[in-house]
Amino acid sequence: MNIVTTDTISCKDRGLQYGDGFFTTVQITAGQLSLWSLHLQRLQQCQERLGFTALNWQYLTKHCENVAAEHQHAVLKIIVTRGVGGRGYTPPTSVLPTIYVSVSEFPGHYNQLSQSGLRLGISNIQLGHQPLLAGLKTLNRLEQVLIKQDAMQFSVDDVLVMDIDNHVIETSVGNIIACKNGVFYTPQLDKCGIEGVYLKHLAQQNLIKPIQIKLDQLLEMDVVVVCNSLMECIHVSQLENKVYDLDMACQAIRKLNNKV
Repeated sequence: MNIVTTDTISCKDRGLQYGDGFFTTVQITAGQLSLWSLHLQRLQQCQERLGFTALNWQYLTKHCENVAAEHQHAVLKIIVTRGVGGRGYTPPTSVLPTIYVSVSEFPGHYNQLSQSGLRLGISNIQLGHQPLLAGLKTLNRLEQVLIKQDAMQFSVDDVLVMDIDNHVIETSVGNIIACKNGVFYTPQLDKCGIEGVYLKHLAQQNLIKPIQIKLDQLLEMDVVVVCNSLMECIHVSQLENKVYDLDMACQAIRKLNNKV
């Protein structure tokens, strides 16, 4: 495999030509890779399910640890493509995977949102079904680009996204966790959506039941939160005309983080 740390990419890279690859976004905290073991699991799952050549995970880990050590608080992004080669869709048998590693500033608006909460609108874009890719964070993110374009018309912090069967799946940036009578739920992601690293982290500490959720059911929940590996866990303050109770939200987040 080839690790690239520059902004240069070949026009023949299959990640650019076909979205033939996957990625993960890691929070760097005090020079350390947060939740690295779960990010590594995500990368390994993508590699196996997409049929990529086996990668040297130990070498990648050491490289990313060295990069993280140079930063106090930042975002490290790892993009893995099948590599350079092949004009058509069929992957060349001898292609060498390419890994792009980059660092960017940590989003400053998450601190403010953790206090105010997220105001959610409803996206007009619905996710299609492809069980073979469900849960994976592949480079094929055109649906999310359309969702972000659509969200620009709303005066909200983020948008709720549903699938073509009108089941709640996620928001444009994270997974959904809802709470009713002290029980945690999250949308099933067996047909579409991304299984986030922070959702996995919280599910290791809590019983979170994956279920099919419709919008009217979500509006009946006591608490709704959005999570990803950068924002971690932020409560939803308002969804359409429903305003969620702040005290209940704070209590639920403390429970999710084992701080009750």
